[in-house]
Amino acid sequence: MLEQLTQELIQWIRVLPPISIYLVFFLVAYFENIIPPIPGDILVAFGGYLAAENVILFTPVFVLTTIASVIGFMNVYWLGSHWSEQMARHGREFWMVRFIPLRYIEQAQEWMSRWGQGIVLANRFLAGTRSVISLAAGMSRTAILKTVISSFISSLLWNGILLGFGWIVHSNWKVIGHYLSIYGWTILGLILFVIAIRIGIYYYRKRNQFL
Repeated sequence: MLEQLTQELIQWIRVLPPISIYLVFFLVAYFENIIPPIPGDILVAFGGYLAAENVILFTPVFVLTTIASVIGFMNVYWLGSHWSEQMARHGREFWMVRFIPLRYIEQAQEWMSRWGQGIVLANRFLAGTRSVISLAAGMSRTAILKTVISSFISSLLWNGILLGFGWIVHSNWKVIGHYLSIYGWTILGLILFVIAIRIGIYYYRKRNQFL
């Protein structure tokens, strides 16, 4: 279903006038932070192909998607900052946990306390956890200016890579989606593996305390 949605979006974008295409890429890069299922990465790579075809210009779409990514990140940051006390008070009963499992949020908060801005710098490269990281950053109330700068650098690098690959592979830009899928599932699998290991260690140590 997601692949079909992506294809429909691509076909729709193809027939738009250039100024509308820029707006679409801005919105895609923004909402990809708010609604993770949106296939933002592959669509940004498609922007590189359109730039190579001279349908749009490379620099404007690069700047717009980067700015939109930062705005989207900081909007979720604000949600985390705004709702942190309620989430701490209600835990698993809090409404947001229906959309993002509490264990992911707690793990991201642990990362934030250990690596701080390093996690924000890496957030665009950690597929499947971007919204969780921005939410955890807000809940941890990291320094706003530093967070904006870190998010900007991360978005600049990641969007530059996607647009650059879309430009280079040209008409074969769709293959990027295949490799992004492999990359995303690999990163997510590694994250889940680390979480499982840490949970196992926690319960192992807890059990040994009573022996």
